[in-house]
Amino acid sequence: MTPTTLAQVAVATDGRVEGDDALSVEGPVAIDSRRVTPGCLFVAIPGEHVDGHDYVEAALEGGAVATLATRAVPGPHVIVADPVRALGRLAADRLASLRSETDLRVVAITGSQGKTSVKDLVAHVLRTEGATVAPEGSFNNELGVPLTVLRADAGTRHLVLEMGARGIGHIATLCEIAPPDVSVVLNVGTAHAGEFGGLDRTAQAKGELVEALDEHGTAVLNADDERVAAMASRTRGRVLTFGRAGQVRLVGDVTLDDAGHPRFVVEADGLTLDATVPQLGAHHAINAVAAVAATSALGVPVEAAVHALTTATATSPMRMERHETAGGVVVVNDAYNANPESMAAALRTLAGLAPGRGVAVLGEMLELGEDSPAQHHRIGRLAADLGIDWVIAVGAGAAEIARGAGSAGLQMDDVEAAVDALSASLDAGDVVLVKASRGARLERVVEALLRN
Repeated sequence: MTPTTLAQVAVATDGRVEGDDALSVEGPVAIDSRRVTPGCLFVAIPGEHVDGHDYVEAALEGGAVATLATRAVPGPHVIVADPVRALGRLAADRLASLRSETDLRVVAITGSQGKTSVKDLVAHVLRTEGATVAPEGSFNNELGVPLTVLRADAGTRHLVLEMGARGIGHIATLCEIAPPDVSVVLNVGTAHAGEFGGLDRTAQAKGELVEALDEHGTAVLNADDERVAAMASRTRGRVLTFGRAGQVRLVGDVTLDDAGHPRFVVEADGLTLDATVPQLGAHHAINAVAAVAATSALGVPVEAAVHALTTATATSPMRMERHETAGGVVVVNDAYNANPESMAAALRTLAGLAPGRGVAVLGEMLELGEDSPAQHHRIGRLAADLGIDWVIAVGAGAAEIARGAGSAGLQMDDVEAAVDALSASLDAGDVVLVKASRGARLERVVEALLRN
């Protein structure tokens, strides 16, 4: 966030200054008192369990110069009705100002799975073209999007945003904060299907991203997903497709090298290009093709994008992170989140990696609705069909995975029991995949194995 005054913050947020309205705010915006930096604005957000107003003094001691709050607090502050909404309005105002002064372009990405990986790939390619701001990890909601926007400054050429949704209208609201120039929709899958009320409603929500484009924008759509392809009728912008059948195409088989990195061929603009991405799993091939399409919509030559991808190592945590224990066991940490599609992709990667035994430690996939037991059972059966040697389902919610895996399945009540079983049985050369929805916190399995 470039220097601004409290008076300007108040105008943007429809707030009221208490203190010196000429006070300059020079640092980024923070919502966590432990992450404040000198000169920043602290946003005090009342939460269900923690109230940011209780941490204002700590934020001021850490270098914050003022606070956005709903009530009087120590130090200079701007009082607003709703700090979350005010944060969004502040970001929208800042982005509008930057766009009036620079040629900053915004690319926004959504999808039921893969959006964080694609966001990272797009940002990696765009950084070869100029200064690029992108979120760390899955910073994709009503807090993450404005905080990312507020990191942009006059030198930023590209702003890459990930936009998530848990219902109709969520992405539309995020697009009011950051109207996109390029909207990328990857897929419509079963993630959060229970919350949305089915795949058609999921598609309705995801399609809000292309509806936000004006006639100068570009919708980048997955031609292989019929619900995504149908979004072409919902946008005023031009349409660019990717996939096996897209304008930017993945052709032929995807193979894995000895490190588990995908090798594949991309066809676009009359070119046929060999490509690779230094990340675990064949599923990154289609992610890479999506990234090539997205960046080409911003003017990056296809050949340059494919070349840039050869150095695109994983950056977001707990997404197919490869570790090795002192005893020679490979541990793949993919514990950030899970849904049936991403779980299946991770299992296929595991099946292609293991020189020794392949072990899948899997937790519950949340928010799947009434189909949840059947979805978990199918994942267990897939693991067995792929030849995974040992399928450990952690927690009662994941029990159907163990049942689906048959003789390869084992149900454990908690992380501690799973770690004990693994520690007693693993040998050098074994590969352990750890994956579940965020609420399961299965990264604790990875941490314990790496400590032992």
